[in-house]
Amino acid sequence: MAMSDNDRVVLTQVGPEGIRYDFMDGCRVWVPEGARWTVSLRDVDTDTVLFFQEINGSGMVQSLKRYYVRFEITVCKDGSEVFTHVCDLKDREVLIVMQLGGLGDHIAWVGQAAAFVEEHGCRASFLVNGALISLFEDAYPHIRFIDEEDVGDRQYYARYRVLVFFGDREFTCQPNDYRQTGLSHMGAYILGLPPQDRKPRIVVDPGGRPMEEPYVCIGAQASGLSKYWNNPRGWYDLIRFLKEKGYKVVCIDKDRVAGPVTAVRTIPHGAQDETGPRPLTERARWLKHAEFFVGTSSGLSWLAWAAGARVVMISGYTEPYNEFYTPYRVINRHVCNGCANDVNIDLQAEDPFFCPHHKGTERMFECSRGISFTQVKKAIERIPGFGELSE
Repeated sequence: MAMSDNDRVVLTQVGPEGIRYDFMDGCRVWVPEGARWTVSLRDVDTDTVLFFQEINGSGMVQSLKRYYVRFEITVCKDGSEVFTHVCDLKDREVLIVMQLGGLGDHIAWVGQAAAFVEEHGCRASFLVNGALISLFEDAYPHIRFIDEEDVGDRQYYARYRVLVFFGDREFTCQPNDYRQTGLSHMGAYILGLPPQDRKPRIVVDPGGRPMEEPYVCIGAQASGLSKYWNNPRGWYDLIRFLKEKGYKVVCIDKDRVAGPVTAVRTIPHGAQDETGPRPLTERARWLKHAEFFVGTSSGLSWLAWAAGARVVMISGYTEPYNEFYTPYRVINRHVCNGCANDVNIDLQAEDPFFCPHHKGTERMFECSRGISFTQVKKAIERIPGFGELSE
C-alpha cells in the first residue's frame, strides 16, 4: 500500500538518506524528496517478495500484511542500494494490543504474547483492558501491562494487534480465519508461533482454601444466550447430583441475574451465592482450590483453566478446538452445533438471540438444550477421585 506524504505519519526508526521505517501494523517505510526510489519488502522466512514499488520524490509504503512477518526492507536511491534492514525484535520496544477482548480473550492471548516475548527477547508492553492489569502484571514483572493512557509514552519499533478480526476476508490482520483456528490458537498464528495452548500465569489471592469443605465452582452466565446451557433442568439436576456426592456447589458468576429482559437467567437453584463484582484474583483463589469447575464457553472457564482447576466445559455453540483442551469437554453432535466456528456464518454480537440456523423456531439453541444432565454427569464421573467423598 502506498500512502501520500500528506498523511503526516511519523515513523519511529531512522535510516540513512533521510529514510524512516518501523513495523507498526506491518512494515512501513518513508522516503524523502529529491530522488527516485524503489522500495522492496520481503518475507525472509518464506523468501517471498511481498511488495515492490518505485517512488518519485517523497512517499510512504505499508505492507498489506499486518500480523507478524520477519520483513526485510531494501531501498534503492537513483538505482543504487542505500538501505537494507531485517526486522529483529531483540531488545526493541514492542507493543502488543489486546485491549478490546474480554476476560477469556485475554487469557487465551496473554500466554501466546508472553511466549512471543520470550522467543524474540523484546522489551514488551501489552495494551490490555485496564480492569485486567492486576490479574497479570505481578505474574510477568518483565512485561509492562498498560491501558490506553500509557500507550504514547515511548517510541515502538513494532506493534502487533492480537484481536478478533471480523470480516477480514483478505487476511490482512491475521494469516487465517479465527473461526478455523479457534480463540485458543489465533494469537499464536498472528504472532508467528506454532499453534498450541499456552496457559498464562495469573495472580491468585493468598489465603489458601476459602472454605474447609470440598466444593465445586460453577459459572452459569455467559456473554450471549447461545453460550448458556439452555437445558431447562440441567443446572438443577447437576447441583442436586453434586450435593448428593458430598460437594458444596458455589456459583462465582459476576452477575446473579443476567440476560435480556425477555430471557433473564438467574443463579442456578441450590448453589451457594458468591456472585458479585469481586476482584478476579479472588475468583482465581476460589478456582485454584476447587475440586473442579463446571461452566460454559465463558471467561470464567478460561480463568479456571489459568488457575489450574479441572474444567468441565458445556458448549455446543463452539467447536472444542475453539477453547483450551480439557478432557471434560461436553458437546452433543446429534443436534445442530458449532456455528460459532462456521466460516460461512458471521457473528451478530448485537443480537442476544443469535441462532443462525434456528432462530424463532422450536430448535432454537438446541446446541445446548440438547446437552443432557446425563452427558455432563458422565464427563464429571471421569474426573480422578470424583465421588470418593460419598463412599
